Amino acid sequence: MHIGDSIRAAQKPFFSLEFFPPADEANLPAFFETVEQLRPLAPLFASVTYGAGGGKQRNTLAVTAELARRGLNTMAHLTCVGADPESISTYLSELRAAGVDNVLALRGDPPAGEEWDWNSGRFRHASDLVTFARRQQPYMGIGVAAYPAPHPESTSISQDRRHTADKMRSGADFAVTQLFFDAREYADLLEHLRGQGIHTPVIPGILPIQSFASLRRVLALCGANIPGKLYLDLEKADEKGGVEAVREVGLEFAVRQIRFLLDNGAPGVHLYTLNKADMCLRLAQESGLLGPDVNLPAA
Repeated sequence: MHIGDSIRAAQKPFFSLEFFPPADEANLPAFFETVEQLRPLAPLFASVTYGAGGGKQRNTLAVTAELARRGLNTMAHLTCVGADPESISTYLSELRAAGVDNVLALRGDPPAGEEWDWNSGRFRHASDLVTFARRQQPYMGIGVAAYPAPHPESTSISQDRRHTADKMRSGADFAVTQLFFDAREYADLLEHLRGQGIHTPVIPGILPIQSFASLRRVLALCGANIPGKLYLDLEKADEKGGVEAVREVGLEFAVRQIRFLLDNGAPGVHLYTLNKADMCLRLAQESGLLGPDVNLPAA
C-alpha cells in the first residue's frame, strides 16, 4: 500500500520504523527477532536503509522483501549519486516484483575520499530521482527526506527548504525528516511549506538514545546539532550513571519532543531504531501513543 495513502487514512498518530540491513547474514535471525518485538507498535510502515554499491543494495532488497512477505508495509531507501538511469529503473522494477510498493528517494553521498563533480551524471538532486522514479513506476509511493535543521552541506536553512519544496513538487507523496533535536524547527518547516501551498505530509524522525557513545557516532555521521543543555545533561548522566542514566535522560527528552510534535501538526513519528527494540518499546509506552490494551514484550 502506498504510504501516502496510509498516512491520509490514519485515524490516530502512528509509529513508523527504520531499520538497516545486517552486514552479516548470520545476524539476520536476531534482526528479524527485533522486528517481531516491535510489532505491537503496529507500525504504519517499515523502511530499510540503502548503501551505494551492489552488495549493500542486494541486502536492502532482500531485507525489505522479507519484511513485506511478513505483512509489513515497506519502503526501501534509494540513493542516486553516481547511479545511471538503467540501474535505477532495474532496481525499482525488482522492488515492485518483490512486493515493495514504496521508496525513499535520496541523493546520497559520494564515495569517501573521492573528488566529486556534482554536474556529472543524470541525477544531481533528489528531485531528479523523484521525477525519474515517478515516470518509471507511476503507481509506486515515493517519499523524500526533509531537514528541519540545516543540512551539513547547505548554505542556509532557506536553501534546505527550497530543496524540500522542489522534491515535493516533483511528485513526492510524503517526507520523513532527518534527525533533529529542536522540535520548534519542525513546526517552522511545516509553516514554511504551508505558506508555499504545499500540504504534503511530513513525518518527524526521532532517535531513541541508546548510549552517549552511540549518540556521538550518529551526530558525527549525520551532522545534526544538539541543544547544549541536552548534550550536557547526557554527558553528566553518562559520567554518573552510565548507559542506563543516559537512556533515562534521552527517554524523557524524546517523550516531550513527541508530544510537542504531535501538537504541532505531525501525523505520526518515525523511529530510528538502530535495529534495537528496547528503547523504542519504552518510548512508545511512555509517550502514551499505545492503547492500554497493548501488551509490550520484554525486549
